[in-house]
Amino acid sequence: MSEEDDLDLNELDDDELVQQMHDDLYDGLREEIDEAVNILLGRGWVPYDVLTKALVEGMRIVGIDFRDGILFVPEVLLAANAMKAGMAILRPLLIETGAPRLGKMVIGTVKGDIHDIGKNLVGMMMEGAGFEVINLGINNPVENYLEAIEEHEPDILGMSALLTTTMPYMKVVIDAMKEKGIRDDYVVLVGGAPLNEEFATAIGADAYCRDAAVAVETAKEFMARKHNQMAASA
Repeated sequence: MSEEDDLDLNELDDDELVQQMHDDLYDGLREEIDEAVNILLGRGWVPYDVLTKALVEGMRIVGIDFRDGILFVPEVLLAANAMKAGMAILRPLLIETGAPRLGKMVIGTVKGDIHDIGKNLVGMMMEGAGFEVINLGINNPVENYLEAIEEHEPDILGMSALLTTTMPYMKVVIDAMKEKGIRDDYVVLVGGAPLNEEFATAIGADAYCRDAAVAVETAKEFMARKHNQMAASA
């Protein structure tokens, strides 16, 4: 790491600094990301460009290597943690400037299930891809999901379960959305180790996401489709 210690981020030009940020995110170096974000902002970069070109692009590379089995959950969590350091600086600035977001997602683990590493990873990766994420935590009854949908008006609802006994609760939530006549207003993504595509189809979800990288890709596809539909009907 001595080479890293000798590296003065201030001496890098913009392109080199962004490239270094991709590397630092990949290595989960929180303090370096924090410093580099501040340097770019100090050079007059708009917050949205720092987000997309440095952080989102860096996490996209992490996501690809996670999907391909080169990186594993602990390393991705470290990268996401470094990303969070940058986001902490950028979030208030992005809100101030009304920067465009890809979309909004409410995510939570279903009632009876207290597993949250996978869900948190999805949340962090989604945030890293430019989505606004409302994380409801674990053990969520149907009321929590419905309240969050009403309050936050997300584009996407994500549900997670790691137990075969809690999987069926996802259908309870989807059925409640149908009863309220709001099911078709939202993209419902489900995930968790015991799930598969057949189960997702059977309960009426839009898609099953095998892991966090797939969740991000799937969410982006649905948002692109939504924008195309809106453009077509305009």
